[in-house]
Amino acid sequence: MKTRPSHHARFAALLLAVLVFIPLTASSQTPEEIQRKIDENNAQIEALNKEIAAYEKQLGDISAKKKTLQSTVDQLNVSIKKTTASINVTKSQINSTQLQIQQLSEGIAQKEVSIGSVQAGIAESIRRLNDFENQPLAALILSKDSFSSMWEDIDQSQALQAALGDQADELSAQKQTLSDTKTNAEEKRAQLLKQQQTLQSQQGSLNAQKKSQSDLLTQTKQQESSYQAILAQKQAEMTAFQRALFDLASQLEYTLDPSRIPSAGKGVLRWPLANVYITQQFGKTASAKRLYTSGTHDGVDFRASIGTPVKATLSGTVVEINEGAVRNCQYGKWVLIRHGNGLTTLYAHLSDIAVAKGASVATGQVIGYSGDTGYATGPHLHLTVYASEAVNFKTYTCKSGKSTLIPIANPSAYLNPLDYL
Repeated sequence: MKTRPSHHARFAALLLAVLVFIPLTASSQTPEEIQRKIDENNAQIEALNKEIAAYEKQLGDISAKKKTLQSTVDQLNVSIKKTTASINVTKSQINSTQLQIQQLSEGIAQKEVSIGSVQAGIAESIRRLNDFENQPLAALILSKDSFSSMWEDIDQSQALQAALGDQADELSAQKQTLSDTKTNAEEKRAQLLKQQQTLQSQQGSLNAQKKSQSDLLTQTKQQESSYQAILAQKQAEMTAFQRALFDLASQLEYTLDPSRIPSAGKGVLRWPLANVYITQQFGKTASAKRLYTSGTHDGVDFRASIGTPVKATLSGTVVEINEGAVRNCQYGKWVLIRHGNGLTTLYAHLSDIAVAKGASVATGQVIGYSGDTGYATGPHLHLTVYASEAVNFKTYTCKSGKSTLIPIANPSAYLNPLDYL
């Protein structure tokens, strides 16, 4: 005679089927398709990075040539192409990140479906077990063909409870995995936001380069003689400005108190550019003796093509900016930031400014874009570091007769940036 499986045995089989069969959500794109797109983006990024490296080599070659109108225009054009490629790199990185977020989101959705199915199965099993355990013992005995079948049901009940315990542990692990996946998705989103900010910065850089090229061609009317005359005028006026600056600075009384500024050490300040190449050192150098009446260079010059993002070397407050109302005069467009450690930094000869007076800035934040405004015969970034308490402002009258404000300090308050970078 065939023995019928008990209702608990049938239910255990049903529960197993419920737990094994976990539906997955339908996706508009398969994981393989998403991964293929990510791989394509990564290949595009690699190709663009090679293109950017080639543009950097071109810029170096052009810089080494004699300064002519054509070479300057060529340099601007290559800089524009390089920035465009950098923007495209960032766009590809954003696309890759978005695809990765899509992967994570679909993984989260699948886990939620799985957890829902498991929870439903566990809830049903608990209800059935509760019904079984609430039956009176006499009723259980009478409902069974024999004591052995009753004990069999009890054994199956205990086994089922053990299985449910294991399933609960697995559910807990799935929940933790889901939580970790969500955390990863949030980090990816934060990364995407940073990449979007970088893209905006690069677009600002590109705009600055195009504007500079347009201004140069308009100013020179594409004539080499006009361009060389502008360079000569800038050189002569730079010498006059440095002489006047030194005379004004020497009239200021100040004694440097070393305890009011940080001790020299690497990393006190961060580099203001992503790629660092120093073209002129601080202090009494051979170039300074040749170029400046004082024989001393009051900052450090960095090679930077027009439109290169310039970053704050440390968090602080923007004390003053100069939008460059006077063409070809003094530091051109500049930003002055006071830091909380007793230092103040000046970023000069900018093509454009990205912060406002009184704004708080963070270390590494883009504050402007490099250029050749003011007395600069070529695009670069001039960085000066002062002892904050010695900084004053003076009105300087340019050769054109127009006046503008300049930061100034006693010569002893000018500090070597490389002592802190």
